[in-house]
Amino acid sequence: MSYYHLTITERASIEILNKENYSLRAIAQRLNHSVSTISHEINRNKSNDNYDASYAQNSYKSKKKNCGRHTKLNIKLINKIIHHLKLHWSPEQIVGRLLHNQICFKTIYRWINSQMLNFDAFPYLRQKGTRRLPRETREHFNVGKLITQRPKEVKKRAIFRHWEADTVVSIRGKSKGCIATFTERKSRYYCCLIPDRSSKSMEHAIKELIFTFPNESVKTITVNRGKEFFCYKSIEQEFGINIYFADPYSAWQRGTNENSNGLLREFFPKKTDLAKVNQEELDYALNSINNRPRKCLNWKTAYEVLCNELLHLN
Repeated sequence: MSYYHLTITERASIEILNKENYSLRAIAQRLNHSVSTISHEINRNKSNDNYDASYAQNSYKSKKKNCGRHTKLNIKLINKIIHHLKLHWSPEQIVGRLLHNQICFKTIYRWINSQMLNFDAFPYLRQKGTRRLPRETREHFNVGKLITQRPKEVKKRAIFRHWEADTVVSIRGKSKGCIATFTERKSRYYCCLIPDRSSKSMEHAIKELIFTFPNESVKTITVNRGKEFFCYKSIEQEFGINIYFADPYSAWQRGTNENSNGLLREFFPKKTDLAKVNQEELDYALNSINNRPRKCLNWKTAYEVLCNELLHLN
């Protein structure tokens, strides 16, 4: 049932008729309103025991001004949000880790879109869209173990030591600059090195990954069928690591690494010449990605989860 708000003219009529001792029913009939509406109006707006139309109208305006939802935004909260947006945290990460779901992350997006933060946040937000990379056209080779042979425990992400690997490349035909990327499936810890896109360079990058972490930190690696992974035999033989190959054009089978590559592209868009990226720039991007809280990690950071796993490594 909708509620009807009386006009100032109707309130003035109520005051006059009430002073002339008209009954509630008579006033209601005159103004074409229900008796309960007139009764509530008079009882709520008495001044010196008499109905006061001016008092009633001012009270109505005051209540109307203060009604509705109130923003929770304040200077302290604005500064906190802006600080972490500059660290490339998403609104969902800010809410999940810092605000403990006190507000909805969509609220922060509304504040951004309505410019309530007085800050241009769009350069710091991850781009959305459904654009796809061109299909792999390079020559392939006879692969080793298929992803269907991979232990089921790897898919469940319950055990540390299982990695995914890929490459992020410069704009096609412009540069050979390349980043080798590695993502641990449970902790999501993201490592990247800069070789070119050759089998020899990838072999060197994988060895650096293995030597960077304690023994037994790398048990399996899941890769695509690009020629840079032609080195898989020597890696398996030297380190006893099992390398599994995903099906052709099935990036979703390496979803962890594909998502991490998307995060890296926030810092190095597709037109970037990766040959010109220095280690300091790469370290900054890696540190930023690994120190963001993640919903899939219960709002812990990849770095925090990795440290805990290494601490309990057998």
